[in-house]
Amino acid sequence: MEIVMKVISVIYGFLWGDLFTLPLPEGGTVGISLLVLLLVPAGIFFTIRTKFLPIRLFPEMLRISVEKQKGGKSGALSGMQALIVSTATRVGMGNMVGVVAAISAGGPGAVFWMWVTALIGCSTAYVEATLAQYYKEADPLYGGYRGGPAYYIHRFFAKSRTGNRYSLIAVLFALSGLLCWCGVSQVISNSVSSAFYNAFEIPPIVSTVILVALAAIVVLRKNTTVKVLDIMVPVMAAFYFGIAVYVTVTNAQLLPDMFRRIFEEAFGLRQVAAGGFGAALMNGVKRGLFSNEAGSGSAPCAAAAADVSHPAKAGLFQAFGVFIDTIIICSCTAFIILLAPEEKLAGLEGMALLQTAMGHHFGEIGVVFTAAVLWLFSFSTFVGILYYARGNVAYLFGDNWKSQTAYKLLALVMLFIGGLAAYTFVWDLGDIGIGLMTIFNMIVLLPMSGKAIRLLNEYTALPKAER
Repeated sequence: MEIVMKVISVIYGFLWGDLFTLPLPEGGTVGISLLVLLLVPAGIFFTIRTKFLPIRLFPEMLRISVEKQKGGKSGALSGMQALIVSTATRVGMGNMVGVVAAISAGGPGAVFWMWVTALIGCSTAYVEATLAQYYKEADPLYGGYRGGPAYYIHRFFAKSRTGNRYSLIAVLFALSGLLCWCGVSQVISNSVSSAFYNAFEIPPIVSTVILVALAAIVVLRKNTTVKVLDIMVPVMAAFYFGIAVYVTVTNAQLLPDMFRRIFEEAFGLRQVAAGGFGAALMNGVKRGLFSNEAGSGSAPCAAAAADVSHPAKAGLFQAFGVFIDTIIICSCTAFIILLAPEEKLAGLEGMALLQTAMGHHFGEIGVVFTAAVLWLFSFSTFVGILYYARGNVAYLFGDNWKSQTAYKLLALVMLFIGGLAAYTFVWDLGDIGIGLMTIFNMIVLLPMSGKAIRLLNEYTALPKAER
């Protein structure tokens, strides 16, 4: 077991640790991890190739998100439903725990770099989602469509889905995804049980059994997942957004100072040494990438299931999802923290930082708010990742209910175990899984991006009535 732990630690350090450091003026340094090295340049490249899609096509993203959804193939998702499924997994612990960690380590300036990361991540999300939609397949088990990186990776290497049954990189991606989502299941239940114990002194076994039972009712039924998320995601996002709006309005006089702190510390202007800039930059970038998942290959599993009029439309929905996740929801968490007095938050980090800030704004009920929001975010994340897993399980084991049910039961077991004890090596396994997913996805995303760009140009050339 000790050898396994060491192997996991080495792989984790390779993926998420500092691959190398860059010197900064006045003696500071900034560490660059492998995933940052992959995702940030790729995001900039895609942003340029799409002619600054997040800005140029933002009105189009808004338009398609409010247009009337047309009926499609039985069992298929609409573009908005695919956005809701992906938002369920994006809008999760990264929006709370991730933002808190970024501000704890990098200060208010990290928020600015999270925003920047989201803008370039929109273009990456567009490319991977469009490819997933273009190479989607009919789903004989659940109805509708399925797909994702495993399927377009297979097409890239095997050239034909009807030829070789497997492609090595596609298999590795699918396995990494299943590994990641099992690890995330444990993180979810542990966060929920801890939050409810702190808020209500509910024993972990009680909150965990309730969470697992509710999750089982949803994920073990054939097509309950999307119906639940259709209701849950808009409600939880509106609830959290309402809390943040209340905090922002009631502290409007503090907004100029808050934004000044964000922009000054983003470039290390308030810090004595340049190390402040490095901390703000890297923590903002890393947590932004973790939260919006652009490039990891998760959200394309939902994008492939959509029945839309053009593949690029699915890509624009997912690009808009990155905007919702980081620019809106992550900013909500940041504003709640940064609009609380600095002296009250001094020396605090982790969830204690957010709970103290919520306590300042809402009193004792703030702890209850935090627990409720975390439960909603975590539950929707679990339901969403089990939806993602469908296509990957089918790619690896074929179209049969035995393998689909077996993975769901495994994830439920991991959800139960995680609520009772925190096994940090399993958390690391989840991070390793998403890191490996990103690497295998990016291997083909760059060479295949030309197809997504051509589809974008084709889409924007259409009259609005035909889009």
